[in-house]
Amino acid sequence: MTLALAEARAALATGDVPVGAVVLDPDGAAIGRGRNTRERDADPTGHAEVVALREAAAARGEWRLEGCTLVVTLEPCTMCAGALVGARIGRLVFGAWDEKAGAVGSLWDVVRDRRLNHRPEVVAGVRAEESSRLLREFFASQRTVED
Repeated sequence: MTLALAEARAALATGDVPVGAVVLDPDGAAIGRGRNTRERDADPTGHAEVVALREAAAARGEWRLEGCTLVVTLEPCTMCAGALVGARIGRLVFGAWDEKAGAVGSLWDVVRDRRLNHRPEVVAGVRAEESSRLLREFFASQRTVED
């Protein structure tokens, strides 16, 4: 989670929401890193998880990331939850819950849907307070700027 939090902080430099993600291979080595890049790249799919999954797949030379762990600072949205299921991620570890858009238990539970062909293990709430604080501070600064 330390690496994912560092990625989240790096997103602040481009005005992106501070969410960071890391994909770890079965041995625990980081093979993909990502941060939100929606603002920087004007890309609606520029979520930290998608960026990290793409990098990990490129590093492995295949889209199947079986046995890998995705660590992310915020509960994935529906797009990202679908992407990690599609990539066959073995374990998802996340920090803060996302009551507005979360798809791993808050609003939906995409990753545990029995109709899908893959369901990763989920570990929630890891360093949640740090992840939440980073997001709260970001959004508070945005309101100050816009006011």
